[in-house]
Amino acid sequence: MGLLDFIKNLFKRNKKVSIGLYGHPNSGKTTLANQIAKDWMGKDIGSASNIPHETRTVLKQEKVVIKDGENELDFDIIDTPGIATKIDYQNFLEFGLEEDEAKSRAKEATKGIIEAIKWLDDVTGVLLVVDATTDPLTQTNITIIGNLEARNIPFIVVANKIDMEDANPDKIVSVFPQHTVIPISALNGDKIEELYKAMFNKFN
Repeated sequence: MGLLDFIKNLFKRNKKVSIGLYGHPNSGKTTLANQIAKDWMGKDIGSASNIPHETRTVLKQEKVVIKDGENELDFDIIDTPGIATKIDYQNFLEFGLEEDEAKSRAKEATKGIIEAIKWLDDVTGVLLVVDATTDPLTQTNITIIGNLEARNIPFIVVANKIDMEDANPDKIVSVFPQHTVIPISALNGDKIEELYKAMFNKFN
């Protein structure tokens, strides 16, 4: 190994990599964070549910190391609250929450969105998690991508929930042809290895 290669490798080892998981509420960010953590650390890092905004504060798991042969990627997982353009406490009533609890959840979710946006100053890469059963061309997704491009933050579009009958990951690929799109099921771990390979290429 030459001196230049040694310096490059040293820089890579010392470079702090923080990968943020961003996207709509209930797109599967925490489920994906848990899948990654279980694969490489043997544990979950957060709780997920079918109620929107289950994650209302940033969850951080340091020193996750994924490996591919002799290569490895050492990074922190930053699981952010779901980003929405509008939060109405009445939406939570549909899930059986009491009014006081729904109002509290809406307030915490709003703070969580602000916290997630602030974290864009600290992440070095992003997994944009998109629900493959819904229309990907939303104001939220377009705004997130616009912010990532403006900040020159590398990112991967993760077309999640391909295990669902009405999933259409091909639509997400066609909508974002200029970006790396990886279809997976975070819940079942389907095609998760393809995501890991993409992460090596994008974030290493």
